[in-house]
Amino acid sequence: MTSDATRPFGRLLTAMITPFTDDGALDVDGAQTLATYLVDEQRCDGLVLNGTTGESPTTTDAEKETLVRAVAEAVGDRATVVAGAGSYDTAHSLELIAAAERAGAHGLLLVTPYYSRPTQDMLVRHFNTLADAAELPIMLYDIPPRSGRELERDTVVTLAKHPKIVAVKDATQRIYDAQRKRVASGLAYYNGVDDINLAAYASGQVGAVSVIAHLAGKRLAEMFDAVDAGDIVRARSISDGLLPVVWALQDSTQGLCAVKSALNARGLPGGPPRPPLYAADVDTSALIESLLKEAGIA
Repeated sequence: MTSDATRPFGRLLTAMITPFTDDGALDVDGAQTLATYLVDEQRCDGLVLNGTTGESPTTTDAEKETLVRAVAEAVGDRATVVAGAGSYDTAHSLELIAAAERAGAHGLLLVTPYYSRPTQDMLVRHFNTLADAAELPIMLYDIPPRSGRELERDTVVTLAKHPKIVAVKDATQRIYDAQRKRVASGLAYYNGVDDINLAAYASGQVGAVSVIAHLAGKRLAEMFDAVDAGDIVRARSISDGLLPVVWALQDSTQGLCAVKSALNARGLPGGPPRPPLYAADVDTSALIESLLKEAGIA
């Protein structure tokens, strides 16, 4: 796990899919295999479980706890395990936090409550209630395209006063606004949108929670290494080379469905998604593979 206070959860984290068996059951062994692969072969410092990429809307609370426990056992102290524990129900989120802590998570990802669109003062009360109950450090998840409500700058500054709230996963896709929030709050910012990884990191964000890291983690780590070394030309070249990967895994179809298609094609644990999401069709899978081949990913 990371010991860098400026990067409380590491630098590169994968928003990990949840592997299922062919009949749709939780694939615990597959999850451990995939987690080990991401940490040991794709240079990921951390794994975010039970997020939307992990199909949290269609996994049970018991499955979420089982998944965290299994992955934490598989990676040990080699990576940070961050458990998604947010929902649009404060009481339910408190239950998810307790379960994640029982299961051995190292941190919590708490998404802005979705659909009900609380006001900013309500968001402060919600997150402070969760943080008061938590024993683990917290990464807030700001994703207005899905939640319907952004964490405004004053709200982030207020929440940053809580000692358990240490970071933000930013999926607003607005680097300037994220930079202003980061500077004003002092929180560690992680990019949550793969098409702007380089720009966000160069702007002062400390890392990324990435979907494409399932297959391109090593490349992303090398890109961040290049920025840290001051070699922007090399970093830009790596970023340019990842464009087909972003298109394959983010734009060809629904993101987690694309990742599962790519993992399955390589004999890695993925399995089918759960409805209302469905496996990529033959033509889409072929497109994904052609784009990954273009990027040099075997």
